[in-house]
Amino acid sequence: MNAPQKIKLQHRIKIYTWIVIIGLLLSGITAFPIQTELAILIRHQAAASIISAWLNKVYHAIEITNLNYPFLSYGTDWLAFAHLMLAVLFIGPLKDPVKNIWVIEFGLIASVCIFPLAFIGGSIRGIPFFWTMIDCSFGAVTLLLLIPCYRAIKRLKTLP
Repeated sequence: MNAPQKIKLQHRIKIYTWIVIIGLLLSGITAFPIQTELAILIRHQAAASIISAWLNKVYHAIEITNLNYPFLSYGTDWLAFAHLMLAVLFIGPLKDPVKNIWVIEFGLIASVCIFPLAFIGGSIRGIPFFWTMIDCSFGAVTLLLLIPCYRAIKRLKTLP
């Protein structure tokens, strides 16, 4: 009687975990070619707006920095690498969610920590509020995935 419920929980856990893994992989892969991606975005802007003004400012800062100090982009390479390694970390819950629930707990903690970093760091670095909200959305979406995943693992743990 518990077998169908167990299979359903395991399936749900895998879906949540795969979405997090894919998000981390995409975040990591897209962090490498920031200047190229921004150039494409700027080229295909529909209209002038606060967002397009910000993207233009960021692009020009990266362009000038990469021309004069390309080694600074090494920092975003490490950011990209960290995202890729975090994606690998979430393979544990795919294999054994109960044993590796700590990875989900880690993800929950990291997701909550996005908010103070975005607000404090964003304020110190002069990041516009709308961009801070975009950064916070990553934490919010991940929490929306990991909270039900965590609850499903807790329920799975109680099943025989």
